[in-house]
Amino acid sequence: MIDPDAKDKDTLALIKYIADEDKLEKILENQQVIKTPIVRNGKLSTIGYQPDVWKKWE
Repeated sequence: MIDPDAKDKDTLALIKYIADEDKLEKILENQQVIKTPIVRNGKLSTIGYQPDVWKKWE
């Protein structure tokens, strides 16, 4: 769910190297590093722009 191409490279580096138990909190504090959009369709979901997948959903 982390966007490796996010503009905030400092936060990406921090998230990569901090303790696992602290990562979720840091991601939630810095939501600009989350890959979007997150699209749900019932039990199915995608992360990122994926119109080809969405067209197959019924």
